[in-house]
Amino acid sequence: MIQHVALETRRSDAEAANAFWRMLGFEPVEPPGSLQERADWLQRGATQIHLLWHDDPTAPPEGHVAVVLDDYHATLELLREAGHEVDPRRERWGAP
Repeated sequence: MIQHVALETRRSDAEAANAFWRMLGFEPVEPPGSLQERADWLQRGATQIHLLWHDDPTAPPEGHVAVVLDDYHATLELLREAGHEVDPRRERWGAP
């Protein structure tokens, strides 16, 4: 089990990043006092996403986060309705 994943994010993208993770069932939680001015945290079950504010965020070229969903196909539709592109090659991973 993964306790948390930390992702560098521009502060200007905070609203969109939070909205994305909320679509996947994560809810905002309060980070420790020392991090409140430089991060947002979200949690689903025992797993947290830490959005760390950075002026020039980086991500490994092959880096990614995978989450287990209660209803994979309904979540894909929710993401599409919100304007996110879904890679059709990935859809098969959620098929029964």
